[in-house]
Amino acid sequence: MTPANQSIFIKALLRQPTPRTPIWMMRQAGRYLPEYRAVREQAGSFLNLCTNPELACEVTLQPLRRYRFDAAILFSDILTIPDAMGMGLNFTEGEGPTFSKRLTTAEDIRQLPIPDPCTDLRYVVDAVSLIRKNLASDVPLIGFSGSPWTLATYMIEGGSSKNFQKVKSLMFEQPGLMHELLDKLAQSVAAYLNAQIEAGVQAVMVFDTWGGVLSHDDYLEFSLRYAQQVKQQLRTDHANGYIPSILFSKGGGLWLESMSNAGYDALGLDWQTHIGEARQRVGAKVALQGNLDPLALYASPEVIVEKVKTVLAQYGHGSGHVFNLGHGILPDINPEHVQAMVEAVHSFSPAYHGIS
Repeated sequence: MTPANQSIFIKALLRQPTPRTPIWMMRQAGRYLPEYRAVREQAGSFLNLCTNPELACEVTLQPLRRYRFDAAILFSDILTIPDAMGMGLNFTEGEGPTFSKRLTTAEDIRQLPIPDPCTDLRYVVDAVSLIRKNLASDVPLIGFSGSPWTLATYMIEGGSSKNFQKVKSLMFEQPGLMHELLDKLAQSVAAYLNAQIEAGVQAVMVFDTWGGVLSHDDYLEFSLRYAQQVKQQLRTDHANGYIPSILFSKGGGLWLESMSNAGYDALGLDWQTHIGEARQRVGAKVALQGNLDPLALYASPEVIVEKVKTVLAQYGHGSGHVFNLGHGILPDINPEHVQAMVEAVHSFSPAYHGIS
């Protein structure tokens, strides 16, 4: 078997030749799968599922049993770091994540600890180790974290937000304090991802879910700056091989040139960005991941196949493309529609690659 760090997924992230375009899917271990829902019911709550390494391992592996995905992604949540900082993470069905505490003062921010991932987030490290033992040796495992900016939005807003009034007010009124928080979060994210690398992941991804709510200058100062700081602290030259990194900013199509200079090996694209134009803009600096509209999976399998073919054609010939959705899969998608997407990538992408 090919080692995971020599897989076509890793090769594509490093813009090396591949026989076809690799594919995985954001939220591929999730509610659209009946077997996931069964394990979630067994766990009793989403948080119990995240914090149980054995169950997290099981749901990570489930989609690989169904589909010919080229990578697994650790089952966890982007908000594990704030929870480890003592914020009190909760999930309410239909409402999304909330925190029992919210950052409201400078003292709140200054008292935040930087978690030790080997103790405060041990369940994640243990899950990575367990998944790696149970995952086929030729399938890479992706580790991940929320970006410093995205974590800050949840911690200041207390949960999800429609207008981000609280976090932007702090950013505008007390930029120095916001930088203190983001610096602390960048250190925490880097330590967390490094612990996942040590435990066995072969690639890491930073999810900047809310970067796109910022203006041009604010994105560069408060989001990208700290994603870049995380990258600079990552220990990617590992004994088991180089660990590629992916940066995904939802709504980040405006800043691709700046993002491509942040040091990451690949950029994730949402569905609103034309992948061919993105490729022209970033050149050979980074690989690109994406970017089928997640709602296309509600269409018939025949339509899905055509949409897949369009994305492949827009990227064009050559390596450096990892097929994915432009955001996470929605929970009520028919699993057979995912199958249509995966098989279309396997069937039609070899024509864009010059090796066999």
